[in-house]
Order: sequence, then C-alpha cells, then structure tokens
Amino acid sequence: MKIPYQVKVFIVPKPRLQPADPDSDATRVAKFVWSPSLLPPIVPVSPMADSYSSGVYSNGAPNGSSPSLGPSLAHNSVIRKKLMGYVGFANLPNQVHRKSIRKGFQFTTMVVGESGLGKSTLINTLFNTALYPAKEIPPPSAERPKTVAIESIGADIEENGVRLHLTVVDTPGFGDYINNDDSWKPILDDIESRFDSYLEQENRVNRYKIVDNRVHACIYFIQATGHSLKQIDIEFMKRLHTKVNLIPVIAKADTMTDDEIADFKERILADIAYHNIHIFQAPTYENEDEESIAEQEEIASKIPFAVVGSDSLVNTPDGRQVRGRAYPWGVVEVDNEEHCDFVKLRQMLVRTFMEELREYTNNVLYENWRTEKLISMGVTQDSSVFKEVNPAARLQEERTMHEAKLAKMEAEMKMVFQQKVQEKEAKLKQSEEELYARHKDMKEALEKQRMDLEEKKRKIESGRPITPEKNSTRKRFLRT
Repeated sequence: MKIPYQVKVFIVPKPRLQPADPDSDATRVAKFVWSPSLLPPIVPVSPMADSYSSGVYSNGAPNGSSPSLGPSLAHNSVIRKKLMGYVGFANLPNQVHRKSIRKGFQFTTMVVGESGLGKSTLINTLFNTALYPAKEIPPPSAERPKTVAIESIGADIEENGVRLHLTVVDTPGFGDYINNDDSWKPILDDIESRFDSYLEQENRVNRYKIVDNRVHACIYFIQATGHSLKQIDIEFMKRLHTKVNLIPVIAKADTMTDDEIADFKERILADIAYHNIHIFQAPTYENEDEESIAEQEEIASKIPFAVVGSDSLVNTPDGRQVRGRAYPWGVVEVDNEEHCDFVKLRQMLVRTFMEELREYTNNVLYENWRTEKLISMGVTQDSSVFKEVNPAARLQEERTMHEAKLAKMEAEMKMVFQQKVQEKEAKLKQSEEELYARHKDMKEALEKQRMDLEEKKRKIESGRPITPEKNSTRKRFLRT
C-alpha cells in the first residue's frame, strides 16, 4: 500500500477502522497528521516502525512546524527501548483517522485568469462535480463591470465517507480591460482580509470553533500564446507569491503542439526565475523511497501544468467513453497523461499535497504575514525567548549583567549621598551665617548698653545730678 507524505508505518495490532479506499483523503490525512518524530521509535516483539525524518520545504521552512519555533524534538538524542508486550499507542493513527472523519476538512482554492480560459470547466473537472453552472454569454450591448469582482462558491462534497467543504474563489474581470493597472489589488485585498479574519478569530477569548477561510492554493491560468509571460502575469505573481501558494497552469493546452508546449514552459520558468517568483513546490523529505522520489520529480517536471478541461463524456474511436474534447482529427482525453498534465495537477492539488498546501499556508505564508502585521502594530517579541545558549555562557552573562546592575546602583547611591551631603552643608552654612548675624547684633546691643552705663557712672562720680535742673527748682519752691 502506498503511503502518502513518505512515512513508513508498520502496525502490529489489527486496525479498528480502515477507509474503503487506501488512497482516499482520509487515509492520507490520518497518516500525515500523526508525527512519529515527536515520539522515540519503539520496537516491540515484531518491528513496528522505521525511522522517520521531518520534511523540509523547498524554501527552507520546516515541515509541520512554525517558522518562529525552536528546533524539533527529533534532533534530541533518543534512547531506543524494547517493549515486552503490546501497549496500544500503535493505534494512534486510527484515532486520528476517526477524528478526521468526524470533523471533516476545509479547503479553499482561488482561480485567476482572463475570461474564456476555462477556469470554471477545470474546477468542475478537478472535483468531478458541477460546482459552476453553465454560464450565459452576455450580448455585446450588455454593460460590463468596470472592476475585478470576487465571487465565492462553497460546496460540501463527500468521497468514501470523507467530507470536504470546498470553497472556490473566482475573480471575474481580471485582465479583461484595456487598462489593467492594479487589477491584482482586489484579489490581494481579499486574501489579506481572510488573513485578518483568521487573526481576529485567534485573538478571541473563546476560540472553540475557528473557521479557516484562508486561500490555500491559487491556480493561475496562463494564456497559451507560445511566447512568454505577459506583463500582467508577472505583476500579479510578484504581488501575490508571498501571500498564497501559486500553481501556474497553461490553459487550453490542446491548441499547441508538444514541442510548442515544452518551449513555452521553458520560457515561463525562465521568467519566474528571473523575477524571483516563488511558486509552490512539493516538499522533500529524508529517507524517501525511490518510487516517491520519482513521483515528486515527475510532478515537478510538469510545472507549469499544461491542462485541458472538460466535464463531458465523449466516445473514442476504440469505443471507450472518456472525459475529453472531440475534434475532427481525434479525441483529447483529459485523464490521459500523454495528452495533457491534468492528472499531475490533480495529483498535486488534491490527491497527494492538499494537506501540504494547507500546512504551508498556515505555517509559512500566514505566519510571515502575521509577523509583519503585529510588528507594524508595534507588537514585538523578545528574541531571547526561543534562543538556545550554553548554560555556562548564560550564567556568565547573567553574572555580568548582575555586576553591571550593582555598579549602576552603587554609582546612583554615591550620587544621591553626595547630593544629600551638599544639601546638608548648604543648610549648615546658612545656619552659621544666621547665628553669626544674631551674635553680631547682640554684641552691638550689649556694647551700646555698656556705653550707656559708663556714661551714667561718670555723671554720678562727677557730682552732677542725674535728674534734670527743673526738677530740683520745683522741689526747692515747694519747701519754701
């Protein structure tokens, strides 16, 4: 049985629940969500699991981990132990499988391209259901919208008991005008508004139910001109490649020959590399088996995918009924890999890497946007929180910081002490001056009293009366 995401698992006990189709979405999700890298490999009486290595995305972001987190636990030393009997944690994948079946899955994809490139037909072909009804072609006299519109179509689909809530975001009007300046702006605003909505839900007090309406993949339709990317194609991908997983496809590839398609793909990839545009690449893992490596290389070699969409059945010359397009010279089969790359696109988008698209959106694209958003709002984080340091170096650093803190406190205390001493000296000097002034006044007053007393003493010694003359005359008159 082929196990997606390149994880080898050998389970000894009989599983309680297995999906009807081993390649169904439920089996893939159940086996991907369980991460043995967080548990030491344990070998019971019969071997239960091989070694597992965490994957790494093509741009260097760790698979299944946030860019802001520290190193994985898988890098720590692991002591292998042998179990003496059955414990039961080998049933964890089945538990995750049952939980995933109950909860269901959500996936949001966006289709962008000029009108008439078969966006609606390709979506109906991808999910094998009529998500888009037949469109009515407006008459030439009808008024056309003057801006790019954003339309969402949601549907609940089920396959082998696995429920998927699919949301398709369409962008009618993109590239259909003479002046297409800023035609990408409504699309970028819609993607960022979905990020804002998810961030607002994360910041709620009650986060019991968070609805993920972020765009997980953007299928960009390139017109099959055979030349190179147009300026609007380059501008759009440059603006949005950091916000969404870009998957470029060549629309209506049955209008070109095989050689023309190969040359056109080379020109497109050259333009993408020249403008440093990042498109979604399948993640690579260590310890991959040769079949999985070959499959990933084959998918990568088909990018950009040359696709043909058709949701109608046609008869082939050998009597088969297939989905395709009938031409006078023959039939183009949608599900035939020799005719187009539709099978590889479906394999990348739905059958193999749907969970990878969701994970990369959450762990890389959204986290980068969230970091920029919070920094622009003035929210910063201490860079030493997730920093690994040597304990001895950390202790020495703390000692140095403590000594610097003590030296600073000592300098502050000396400054305060000197200031207090200066204030006290100033007060004492002022008091001394006041006492000296009082002493001088008292001395002058005493000197004046001494002089008055000496004057009185001289008068008494000289025989002169101390009292005035008129007083003595009045006394004598009274005696007579």
